Amino acid sequence: MEVDCEGCAGCCIDWRPLTDAAIDHERRGPFEPLDDTYNLVPLAREEVRGFVEAGYGDALRPRLWRADDDERSVTLDGVDVAAIDGRPVFFVGLRKPPKAVEPFETPPTWLRTCVFLDPTTLQCRIHGDDLYPEACATYPGENLALDTETECERVESVYGGQRLLDDAPPDVTPLFGPAAVGERVFAHPEPDRVAGAVGRFRDDALTTEDRAEFVAVAAASSPGTLAINDERYEQTLETVLTADSWAGRAIDRWAEVADGLGEAAPDPAVAEEIEDDDGAPPTPGW
Repeated sequence: MEVDCEGCAGCCIDWRPLTDAAIDHERRGPFEPLDDTYNLVPLAREEVRGFVEAGYGDALRPRLWRADDDERSVTLDGVDVAAIDGRPVFFVGLRKPPKAVEPFETPPTWLRTCVFLDPTTLQCRIHGDDLYPEACATYPGENLALDTETECERVESVYGGQRLLDDAPPDVTPLFGPAAVGERVFAHPEPDRVAGAVGRFRDDALTTEDRAEFVAVAAASSPGTLAINDERYEQTLETVLTADSWAGRAIDRWAEVADGLGEAAPDPAVAEEIEDDDGAPPTPGW
């Protein structure tokens, strides 16, 4: 795909506070997420494992969905969530803490941003790395293949300019349906064990234990089945619970200093102290 990302990163930032326009989520499937995270990147099972093994288990978060279909839901704490055979289904993606950023030539603003986005360059710190998610590398190819508006086009409609330079659908096969089970869509084997987390999904208040539980199940899943490898689950759970990466520490630091979303923020160069000085990898710059 040929896109103009300089000064943008619209797909990596929740830029809704910057506009009154109706900016929709990148919805995948018929259900509504319990959380309000914008453009959550769905990671494949091997990608989840890769992040965990690289020490980034503290940079991952799960997503559950509301459902009103009795045949495809399970009730947890009074909330009907999407399920397969009574098992709540979920994605795993990258966390989005508030950061001081200035996309589209706007003043510095506190906006939720992918944990791996460098606020000073608006580039991904793991771009080109083995960890770089396929969904990011191929974006917005899947949207074009499904004839769905891209984030590039949303930015164009509000701020002008041309971000999407190539609108020909690439050779991308969206992963939906049964083929996605155990690969991008995971099913938790014990609903009662995670029932108490439903409210924290809704309030964006997931604990370290909540995130670790779902990440461990995802990493221990098997493509095309609901089977869970108990040994890998236990190993992954322990690894995520003890993860202490620069990314995880930065999330905590950003949360401590951030004002309300959409509020004026300091110069994005504050990221040098919060992220770079703690070992965050650099970006190539423009």
